[in-house]
Amino acid sequence: MEKVFKHSKQRDAILNLLKSVYSHPTADWLFTELKKDFPNISLATIYRNLNQLLEMGEIIKLDVGDGVEHFDSTTNEHCHFVCTNCHSVIDINVPSASLLKEDAQNLNNVLIDKCSVSFYGNCSNCK
Repeated sequence: MEKVFKHSKQRDAILNLLKSVYSHPTADWLFTELKKDFPNISLATIYRNLNQLLEMGEIIKLDVGDGVEHFDSTTNEHCHFVCTNCHSVIDINVPSASLLKEDAQNLNNVLIDKCSVSFYGNCSNCK
């Protein structure tokens, strides 16, 4: 049975903010930005709504190795680039990403449901 979530202005605001940026923000960043329009919002509310959006399939969560969870409203499979200097996270277009998944399946005799590929290095501002 599918879980039904009550409508929430705060959850809508979180999703809209995530959709308006390409920076893959953290919960702390979202909290700081949303405090402007929702002065009484708590960090716990941000996390609760992020978890609901994850359950609903509206967003994905990224662990890019910096010890902080990042969130992305682009839910289709795509690759990320993580700058090891400034720690920015961006979507990158890699036309052969689906071939990588296919090769991994075929070479290892497994069925891959989803994949997450991140590249690390220096972004255009840091190089």
